[in-house]
Amino acid sequence: NTSQYAIDFMNLEQTAPTANPDPAHLLVPAGFTEQDVQNAINTVDSSSTYTGVYLPAGQYSLTGRLEVSGKAVNMVGAGVWYTQFVAPQNQTNTDTGIDVQSTASGSSFSGFAWFGNYTTRIDGPGHTFQLTNTSNITINNIWIEHNVVGVWGLTAVTNSTFTNLRIRDTLADGINLTNGSQGNMISNDEARTTGDDSFALFAAQDSCSGCKEINNTIQNVTAIAPWRAAGVAVYGGGANTVQNFTVSDTLCYPGLTISSLNFGYPFEGFEPAPQTTTIQNFSLERDGGHFWGNQAFGAIWAFSATNLFTGIRVNNGTITDPTYTGIMFQTDYVGGTAQ
Repeated sequence: NTSQYAIDFMNLEQTAPTANPDPAHLLVPAGFTEQDVQNAINTVDSSSTYTGVYLPAGQYSLTGRLEVSGKAVNMVGAGVWYTQFVAPQNQTNTDTGIDVQSTASGSSFSGFAWFGNYTTRIDGPGHTFQLTNTSNITINNIWIEHNVVGVWGLTAVTNSTFTNLRIRDTLADGINLTNGSQGNMISNDEARTTGDDSFALFAAQDSCSGCKEINNTIQNVTAIAPWRAAGVAVYGGGANTVQNFTVSDTLCYPGLTISSLNFGYPFEGFEPAPQTTTIQNFSLERDGGHFWGNQAFGAIWAFSATNLFTGIRVNNGTITDPTYTGIMFQTDYVGGTAQ
């Protein structure tokens, strides 16, 4: 039309819908409602023929959460621009997502988008993917927007991969693996404007006493403009590797957080060498800020807090135009006294 526009940036891609790759084994739902999809998953659970569900192009209406709990199920869409799950647009803060239970270990999810309707952070609901005691899960080529969390590894997620994800405008974390998650790969993902850490390894032990957060890898990821918390964060554990990443334009927190704070419940802390935590080959651009009153954060925040802070190696990083300091070391305080 006759209007004029100033375009700050634009991401472009060529795209086309993907047909059902295995019609003999991927069941097509009867319609485009959440119940239609759940019915298809349930049919696959009890079938010796079907291995999964194919979701043709279209908008699938959501009212709640899907459950994958019978056996490993493959959910395959026509692509993120074509197969879209959509929460009600006439309301807000609807708890939508996919719950994957331990009995469904080995499941895979690919080729669809998930549009929530959250406008308020509410901790607990709104996890787009919630994984509980699962292994060998594959989540690939998924677009997630306006939910509370993209992927939440609730307890002991092992040997799983989270690749080629686009996460936008969440009220909390992009991807957070916690409570004894081991041997996982987070790779080639982009998170933009998350409301908590974009990518996090969170070594809590509140639901698995004594478990270890070890042997995980985060690599080739990009975090853009997190508006609360960091782009990449490691909270304890050991033998974890974070590499080849970029964090830019954090609003109030560091680009990179390395912290042993226990958050008031059981936590692992960092494992000593040789279970070294390695963070390397990264770029932090225009990061840092202030939060919690007058607390100012550097581009990197090394926080030796309530648990062991050791066995950490940070190599080959570039820090450009931090809001405050480049690297900030801090210990815990109790009653105004440094511990």
